[in-house]
Amino acid sequence: MNPYQKRPRQTGFTLIELMIVVAIIGILASIAIPQYQVFIGKSKWSAAMTELSHVKTALEVAVNEGTVPSLTVIGLQATTTNCNNVVTGSLTLDNTIVCTIIGGPADVNGHTLTLTRTAGDDSVWACSTTVLQKYVGPVGLCTGT
Repeated sequence: MNPYQKRPRQTGFTLIELMIVVAIIGILASIAIPQYQVFIGKSKWSAAMTELSHVKTALEVAVNEGTVPSLTVIGLQATTTNCNNVVTGSLTLDNTIVCTIIGGPADVNGHTLTLTRTAGDDSVWACSTTVLQKYVGPVGLCTGT
């Protein structure tokens, strides 16, 4: 072989280039995965709150019609799942609805959501929950732990 003849240049990535790409992907994943868990927690809590909106309406109708509110009257089942995010519910005599949220990260799964209706003609709904406030949103919406 002639020593002055050009050798074909090799193409491809070097090991260091591949290691840099893997490191960048690892850094992005370490940031994205916890943020995704927070997003999932927020969506599970919002879905549970939305699914209970019909319960508030049914309770208002029952009270306005003079019917004694019960779980079946307001459309909430006590022990079986009647929606995707609320597994159990209870209704107390002071028109407090307590539900347990299912699904999502551990900070949301198994925690309770409590909706309380004040008595009287100008009733107001109050919300409290055992879910961390970062999943609930602004404090005015509902009070979390």
